[in-house]
Amino acid sequence: VYVRCAVTGGPLANLGAALLVWTTTPWTLVSNTAVAVNPDVNYVAARTADGEVLVVAEPLLHQVLGTDVEILVRYSGRDLELTPYVAPFDLVPIPDAHFVVLGDYVTVEDGTGLVHQSPAFGAEDLAVCRRYNLPVVNPITTDGHFEADVPLVGGMFFKKADATLVLDLERRGLLFRHVPYEHSYPHCWRCHTPLLYYAQLSWYIRTTAVKDRLLAENKRTNWIPPTIKTGRYGDWLEHNIDWALSRNRYWGTPLPIWQCEAGHHTVVASLSELGELAGQDLSALDPHRPYVDDVRLPCPDCGGPARRVPEVIDGWYDSGAMPFAQWGYPHTGTAEFEASYPAQFICEAIDQTRGWFYTLMVIGTIVFDRSSYQNVVCLGHILDEEGRKMSKHLGNVLEPIALMDAHGADAVRWFMAASGSPWQSRRVGHSTIQEVVRKTLLTYWNTVSFQSLYARAAGWAPYTAPVPSIADRPALDRWALSEAHRTAQGVDAAMEAFDTQRAGKLVAGYVEDLSNWYVRRSRRRFWAGDPSALATLHECVYVVTLLMAPLTPFVTERVWQDMFASTSTELPESVHLAAWPSVDGSLVDDELAGQMALVRRLVELGRATRAGSAVKTRQPLARAVVAAPGWADLPGELRAQLADELNVARVDSLADLEGAGGAGPAGDGVATALVQVTAKGNFRALGRRFGQRTPVVAAAVAAADATELTAALRARGVATVTVDGEQVEVSSDDVVVTETPRQGWAVASDGGETVALDLAVTPELRRAGLARDVVRLLQEARKGAGLEVSDRIEVIWQADGEMADALRAHGGSVAEEVLAVAFDQRTVPSQGAAQQAQTGFVTGHDAETGLRFGIRRSER
Repeated sequence: VYVRCAVTGGPLANLGAALLVWTTTPWTLVSNTAVAVNPDVNYVAARTADGEVLVVAEPLLHQVLGTDVEILVRYSGRDLELTPYVAPFDLVPIPDAHFVVLGDYVTVEDGTGLVHQSPAFGAEDLAVCRRYNLPVVNPITTDGHFEADVPLVGGMFFKKADATLVLDLERRGLLFRHVPYEHSYPHCWRCHTPLLYYAQLSWYIRTTAVKDRLLAENKRTNWIPPTIKTGRYGDWLEHNIDWALSRNRYWGTPLPIWQCEAGHHTVVASLSELGELAGQDLSALDPHRPYVDDVRLPCPDCGGPARRVPEVIDGWYDSGAMPFAQWGYPHTGTAEFEASYPAQFICEAIDQTRGWFYTLMVIGTIVFDRSSYQNVVCLGHILDEEGRKMSKHLGNVLEPIALMDAHGADAVRWFMAASGSPWQSRRVGHSTIQEVVRKTLLTYWNTVSFQSLYARAAGWAPYTAPVPSIADRPALDRWALSEAHRTAQGVDAAMEAFDTQRAGKLVAGYVEDLSNWYVRRSRRRFWAGDPSALATLHECVYVVTLLMAPLTPFVTERVWQDMFASTSTELPESVHLAAWPSVDGSLVDDELAGQMALVRRLVELGRATRAGSAVKTRQPLARAVVAAPGWADLPGELRAQLADELNVARVDSLADLEGAGGAGPAGDGVATALVQVTAKGNFRALGRRFGQRTPVVAAAVAAADATELTAALRARGVATVTVDGEQVEVSSDDVVVTETPRQGWAVASDGGETVALDLAVTPELRRAGLARDVVRLLQEARKGAGLEVSDRIEVIWQADGEMADALRAHGGSVAEEVLAVAFDQRTVPSQGAAQQAQTGFVTGHDAETGLRFGIRRSER
């Protein structure tokens, strides 16, 4: 609403002017005390087309009054100070008020530049009016209704009074304009009722007196994330205000202050002191309301009766007193308190920067001259899967116990600690927790189960079975142990820095590597009961179990009991009593780590090469050709790993490829023996540089040696071509380079590393591929028959033509892959319950190749 307030003194009164005041809360006009203007803004008294004279901020003149106005006089806001006016209502007494005051917070972005002041209902209003010793008048009761004796609106709910008040302003000719104005307004988050803030008397702790000490304590505190230290929390301390300690509630710790009718205050420190002052034994008194309110004291100053003031203490004071209150200090627990103060680490949600974090530091600093904590982690808020704050009235609350019942407490813990920055707001839902279970916890559990299964099958006992020394183990074993200790180093450093996200990322990455690289590459060794493989995986699981225990205490305890505590009397009875893994630096092999990383990158390139060709992954090929820095230094053991992963008979170096002439274009490593390189001009780019000469430059690019031109562009970013006898430089943008694998090859390159596959499939290779298909069929049959992965089986098969030739040639390798102790060619009976019961064979048939087969568990 825009309201006219007639000026009653000074030059403006002689003009018959009125201050045009605005507010978005008409109900507060009942307690209008002053009008604020910005001291540095120009204001004008302007005559409107209707002949009235109104005072507004000059930048808002035409926006408020239109263009048909006459400016009569200009004033700065400072010149208007103390100008008296008539209040819009005279419903409650407000003495010595109603004049213009100066407020720096007044803006000219909207409204009129003259802001109604009601100090009982606005922090800025209160601060401004206090400077002028203006009264604070509040005609509204604590239930949000106007006091019953207020004329016009007595007994009304404050927001419902708006319509009545606006109507009265209009009737009396004071309403200039009434327009809808959308703005933020507080509502109860439970019932959505409009709220009001009002000033009230309160008891304070004068925290402003210790501001410098608080800033010093904050400086020595380690905040995570560090931006909170100088940002949200540091800014709060820099602009510190006194702590309003008291609350007008029934429940809470009673404020221990007694007051007599003369206004003398007596602060009581303990029940024993209270008893001495009251002259009675109060040692058994419950020091809460209503019991403590019944105690009366003779005032030590005047002797008059004193009773406790009605307020209780802010509940955050109790929280901030926790470090010593938990021990009963100073009455009891002195040793426990001194041993635990200050805390090394606390954490809570980020909104506690003005709550628990603040009160802990304030109380600790005032009482003990030291903050209560050394390190603090701020946690983000929990949101639903759509990014909304969880709320009962929205129906999007996920009960934590139900979430843990569905997915496990470890999954929820891992998600909260390790799946993102703990200080960022987090979207939580069933699907996000399921992803944690699938990607990390199940992978860990399956790796443990794999180790346990094959250790039992081989009769291998940890801590008693002879194990080759680490130096004598294969490179894959040494790599797994090296990465276990490297991971332990990284996790230890991350935990020291309170970075659980990084710790979780390191552990999850290692668990993935252990399962999908080490175990997968070592399966045949586990089937054979290789003690080196079994010992290596056991040691790796031991380390990773200890690393995961703080974040996933339940699953790691189960693994500890099953795999470690039950196999050694020297180990602690619980994983949580075991020592943090000590890192053996001699086992961390950086060179081996780099070599293995190279092999795995080349494997990925090889898979990409396969994906781009028409040759399926199970089809063996004769060779792969590799070009990569460091390839020449790879030991034969790792080259064999690469060949096996790429399903090729051998891996050659590109430099040794006959006719390759060494490496191809610089920086790419692709030889012309494998790739056809063509180059042509980019007419759009050339046109911007060469204009009418573009066709001849493009012709020179096409005539140049494409391989040399491409090599130069990749090495230096520019190349030289000859145009009418002149050397002209062209850039990578000027040339379009196309590389096409030569017939019979598939090539993939990335970051200077290249893998090429010879796609020629000979009859022998085709037979080897058919054998691989049979392995897949038999493995699926094993699974369908419910066999354990370690069960040995007997296989019979029947086939003709190429399939028969394949199985005769490769029967031994097929049998090894499927754990078959017998692999015989003979007539396979038709599938049926009677035949299966009689022979024990589960049979199958592949229509595409005509293969018939049968499998059964072997007793051998």
